[in-house]
Amino acid sequence: MDDLRIEALDADAIGVARAELDRKTKPRGSLGRLEELAVQLAGIGVTGPRCAIVVAAADHGYADESVSAYPAEVTRQMLQVFASGGAAICVLSRLVGAELVVVDAGVREKLDDDRVRSIRIGAGTANAAHGPAMSREQALAALDAGISLARELAGRVDILALGDMGIGNTTAAGALHAALLDAPAAVVCGPGTGLDQDGVLRKAAVIERALAANRPLDDPVDVLAALGGFEIALLAGIALGAAAERLAIVLDGFIVTASALVAARIAPSVVDYMVAGHLSPEPGHRLGLDALGLKPLLDLDLRLGEGTGAALALPLLRAALALLAEMATFADAGVTDAGR
Repeated sequence: MDDLRIEALDADAIGVARAELDRKTKPRGSLGRLEELAVQLAGIGVTGPRCAIVVAAADHGYADESVSAYPAEVTRQMLQVFASGGAAICVLSRLVGAELVVVDAGVREKLDDDRVRSIRIGAGTANAAHGPAMSREQALAALDAGISLARELAGRVDILALGDMGIGNTTAAGALHAALLDAPAAVVCGPGTGLDQDGVLRKAAVIERALAANRPLDDPVDVLAALGGFEIALLAGIALGAAAERLAIVLDGFIVTASALVAARIAPSVVDYMVAGHLSPEPGHRLGLDALGLKPLLDLDLRLGEGTGAALALPLLRAALALLAEMATFADAGVTDAGR
């Protein structure tokens, strides 16, 4: 991360985009959030619609605490479904015309499949309820690997959407939200993939134990190492690298937002490059987005992960780009501009 540099958005490009939108054949501001998106994308420097969705998968020691409705082996099994093209994110990536990049960031048992990118930091994290989930060196390695992947993808895309897979990772995300936002565990815990109320209470108790077992935490990398997951660390690195390469970053749900919080604590200017794809029902998700100052584009009660909410938001970014580039102006169309 030593050579990472994230520049401010281009103020001149923002001004030009705003002026151009005001010249379009519509009342000023009448396209609402689409105009905001167009201006943000102009400031980032995005002009093309090329998109990729990165889904990072890893296993978690938290799974040993029965914090999920599914067993740990499901992470690897879902990697196989991603590779075969049958998962929800595979369907949606084809639908929106986005390249899908599936990454094994640290599943317990490696999947030998050329369709899955292997960036393994370890064979799953340790149980953070008893001590750090990973070492600081592993956290830094995952961040650097994510930055490198973003730099590689920058040669062929303009927009990166981020997704996740990992049994137990809503617990990791909850712990990170609790630590970074100084929030009670009970406030950031939800049902995840389908826990009942007793399960949610058990998850909150595990997070409290993890917070107690890992104090003190001095900086965001220490927080990430103590409480996070390999896929969350990799996604945080991808966000940092994407911003440095002037790519737009579309966030998925609660877990990806945890990675965004980590990235924002490392380099606050990364948030300017982020778009919140959707709001999930996880109670901590809105808390995280509010802390980042991001407004979600969609609210569809999605709680799958995989990048599905981010994928569904991609057409909105493309619409914003198209409107700015292709919509007629009052002068072009010979229409009287009542706003002048």
